[in-house]
Amino acid sequence: MKKTLTLVALSSVSGLALAHGGSDTGAHHGFVEGLLHPFTGLDHLAAMLAVGVWSAGSAGRRWIAPLAFVAMLLIGALLSQAGLAPPGIETMIAASLLVIGALLLAPRRPPLAIATALIGGFALFHGAAHGQELAGGPALAGMALGTALLHGLGIALGTALRRQAAWLPRATGLGVALFGLGLLA
Repeated sequence: MKKTLTLVALSSVSGLALAHGGSDTGAHHGFVEGLLHPFTGLDHLAAMLAVGVWSAGSAGRRWIAPLAFVAMLLIGALLSQAGLAPPGIETMIAASLLVIGALLLAPRRPPLAIATALIGGFALFHGAAHGQELAGGPALAGMALGTALLHGLGIALGTALRRQAAWLPRATGLGVALFGLGLLA
């Protein structure tokens, strides 16, 4: 009975894990729909907040990785809309959670340029997923703003976590990495 209830509970929320089912290709056209789109899937939400939490540890350069993410997200969306979507989008989004979580979990921070390149590379896949569902400039502009807002919230969260205890951002990284691992399973 316990296994059955667990299975039912997990399957009832599984649709929340992915922001992009692909069945409504290009169905979202407006700015507000684009703005809200990054908030609608736990995978994107976790990745964008985690990028912000990680970036909070980059004193004076907090917006470098988030800006790279937004730029590459837009490039990925535009490539996807042009029919150049890379293969394995869902797998790479799950892998991004694992890697960004590992960046937070790591006892030593990698150089900012390396971490930003990793984060930006994964953002291409997040953008490709969003690009399959969003259509038009207003929706893409909304998506970029929504993503930047999530990064900003992540930076605020990361700053607050660091003030409470140095281990809290690392614990957040563990949670994000485990979420990514679960999506890969």
